[in-house]
Formats: sequence, structure tokens, C-alpha cells
Amino acid sequence: MRILIVSDAWHPQVNGVVRTLMTVRDELQKLGHSVEVIGPDRFRTIPMPSYPEIRLALGAGRKLERLIRAHDPGAIHIATEGPLGFAARRYCLRNGIPFTTAYHTRFPEYVRDRMPVPLALSYALVRRFHAPAAAVMVATQTIEDALKARGFTNIRRWSRGVDTDLFHPRDKAFLSDPRPISLYVGRVSVEKNLEAFLKLDLPGTKYVVGDGPQLEEYRNRYPAAKFVGARHGEELAKFYAAADVFVFPSRTDTFGLVLLEALASGVPVAAFPVPGPLDVIDDPAVGCLDDDLAHAIEAALAIPAEPCRDHAMKWSWRASAEQFLNNLRPLRGSDRLIRS
Repeated sequence: MRILIVSDAWHPQVNGVVRTLMTVRDELQKLGHSVEVIGPDRFRTIPMPSYPEIRLALGAGRKLERLIRAHDPGAIHIATEGPLGFAARRYCLRNGIPFTTAYHTRFPEYVRDRMPVPLALSYALVRRFHAPAAAVMVATQTIEDALKARGFTNIRRWSRGVDTDLFHPRDKAFLSDPRPISLYVGRVSVEKNLEAFLKLDLPGTKYVVGDGPQLEEYRNRYPAAKFVGARHGEELAKFYAAADVFVFPSRTDTFGLVLLEALASGVPVAAFPVPGPLDVIDDPAVGCLDDDLAHAIEAALAIPAEPCRDHAMKWSWRASAEQFLNNLRPLRGSDRLIRS
């Protein structure tokens, strides 16, 4: 099948949405499918207000239509609720083309953290965006239940996976700082609630791996923590494995790929009992969820590596890709604008 994905999150951005789309694309190609991703890198862009690392496509309509026609897709998936997502949605609705969407980010909560917009208003906009989709893909049962309670329909499961060959237990001597080492990996931005971790008085050393709009602000505000910027591949895997506990302070993520990467590295997780952690850390043998994050960290430090690794081994990117494929709505007959 020729699959077209339209996403406002794509290279050179570094985040969970991009990593998910990249990995699932690769798995689908291994299964024999053709996958094309249309992202902001193909358009004139401007920096997103308050988050310049994210570029927003401008005037995408006509060029996007040409790109869609040139690809001649057998199925269209709209990954994000940004300018490209809205343009693709408008194109599909105007031409009677079925499409699927995904709910990657708790966008209303993200907006609330940055500006005084009522959650009810943001959810109404997001619900309207997803309403015409043949399927709205979500990663977890917790998010599905929350969206259903707000009137979302046509929800289908699209779980996540982890590369257990890359992320695995390693020599902790990679980091020689005083222990225990508490690690955070992810964007350094307001919606990640990172200060809930940074302001804690903890023994040992705090590490933050990642970039984002608050990086310099937090680096200056919390000089005792070590901010090392973004890391990738083998180097990232070494940071994970060298930690003693992985701390996930976010309250707005829909999943959190980093949770699985930490567990695959044999590192227990400390987090709040919110969507994402509630679905991934469903076994107290691999982490601690508590509204008192300091207590969660202390409890998680007592957890050995073996059950963490065993838990992560249950998550497969191949299964994720197959779920995605089964959720798609193939174009048929009159649905096609151009010859199959």
C-alpha cells in the first residue's frame, strides 16, 4: 500500500512524535509498504511563538495538494493538529477522501500551560478537528477513556514500542558523578513540568538530556543539575543505562517513549500517576507512581534492573506498525482523485 502521512512534527524536530513516525515508517517499509511523510521541511516556515525550535508551515494548501496528488496515496494519515494537519484535513473533506488522525499530544493542556485559554474551548477545537476521521489513533486506554468522556468517537488503539537492541543495560561507569543519578530525557520546556524534578532536594546528581526553549533559563536557575543537551543513538543509550532512576515529571504526555527506553536500559521509573505512566508502569516491580515525586524517586531506587528490562521486552515496534496499518482507511474507487 502507498501510505501518506502528513505531520507538523518532523525533521529536524526531535521529540516523541517524530521518533514514533520515523520508526513506524521504517517498520511499514520492512513489511513491503511505501510510506511518504510530508512535513514542514518542504514548506516556507516560521518559528512557533514561545517555541522557536518548532517550525510552522505557511501557506501550505496548494503545494500540499500537489504533493498529495503526486504521491497518489492508497491511504492518508494526518498525524498532528497543526497548520499542515488542518490543510490536509480541509483537502480531504473537500474532495470526499477518508483519512485517519492520531492524538499524540494533550494539546489543550499544552495550550493552557502557555496562555489563558479554557480547556473546554481547546478541547472543542481538537474534537472538531478529529471528528471526521475514520479512526482517531491513541496510544493508551487512559487517553482513550479521557477522550471518550469529552465526546470523541471512532477511537482506535495505536500503541508504541522500544528498540531493545539499542537500549539495554550497560556499564554505569559512563557517568562518574555522585550517586544516585536521577535522569530526565526529553524536551526542556514548560509543558514537561521539569521544574517539579529540578526543584527537589535529592541526594546524588540530577541529569537532564534534551534541548528546548527553557534550556538556558533552567540551566541558570538550577546550576547543581547537569544539562547536557540532546543526545542520540549509542550516546543517548549510555546516558540511560548509567542512571539509577529515570524521572518523568510530565503530567500532559499521552504516552512517553522515554519510559520504555529507560526500562529497556534496566532503569526504574519515578513519575506522577497520570496518563502515560499509568499505562506503561502498570507493574509496581518496575517503577513508582506517586503525587509526591520525591517519594516516587526514593521508592524507585530500590527496584532492580532485571524486572525493568523484562517489562520493556513486551513492547514491539512491529506490533505498533501493524496496529497502525490495520487502523488506516484505504481509498477505494471514487474516493481516489487520481488513477490507482
